Amino acid sequence: MTRAYHLLRSRSRSGENGIKMGKRFPEFVINPSDIVRDYGADTLRLYEMFMGPLEVSKPWNSNNVQGARRFITRVYNFFTEADNLTDDNDGSLEKIYHKSVKKVTNDFEALAYNTAISQMMIFVNEVYKVGKCPREYADNFIKMFSCICPHVGEEIWQLMGHNDTIAFEKWPEFDESKTVDDEIEIAVQVNGKTRTTIKIAKDIDKDSAIAAGKEALGDRLQGNIIKEIYVPGRIINIVAK
Repeated sequence: MTRAYHLLRSRSRSGENGIKMGKRFPEFVINPSDIVRDYGADTLRLYEMFMGPLEVSKPWNSNNVQGARRFITRVYNFFTEADNLTDDNDGSLEKIYHKSVKKVTNDFEALAYNTAISQMMIFVNEVYKVGKCPREYADNFIKMFSCICPHVGEEIWQLMGHNDTIAFEKWPEFDESKTVDDEIEIAVQVNGKTRTTIKIAKDIDKDSAIAAGKEALGDRLQGNIIKEIYVPGRIINIVAK
């Protein structure tokens, strides 16, 4: 039997249990209609998909429903403000954009909606930090967002100046080469004990890596240096006496 069938069966059993519980403990049952009335259908969809893997039972938390609503509001407020969208692309969002499209695409295919939403939140946080978003990135983000929040997504799409529905738009594409991190974080050790961590270029040479490690250690590096070790991508170890 397919995974979808098992999920459907599981949801059916959960529904039956919910009905039984509702009759016995009505004060503990959440009425979806109340959530839609107070927060909107998109908030309910977003919250349920963000709770965790579809096949896992999750506790209801009304505070997190409000958090879902706040995220939708953040998206709406930024992407409906014309001054926030630009035809220029200075590259500041390039990596996070391509990484987001890749992760959301893969997560949707795996039905991992919670982690896809998490990546969208990361992207929106970065957009707010930068303060501007290239129109191409904005359009493609709303295409992904609308899969979770179709009503708000469609409204934002129209307010962004599009006349046709978002439903038939082409899915965003990502450039694999632009999803690769240029920097890595490695430990800096003194006599085998980690004293700090630093970020260095992925393809940095040994001398430059060790120099960066020594600078990061500062006063923590004392004594006579008798050996300098750099294991690419892993550690910098300074042996001193």
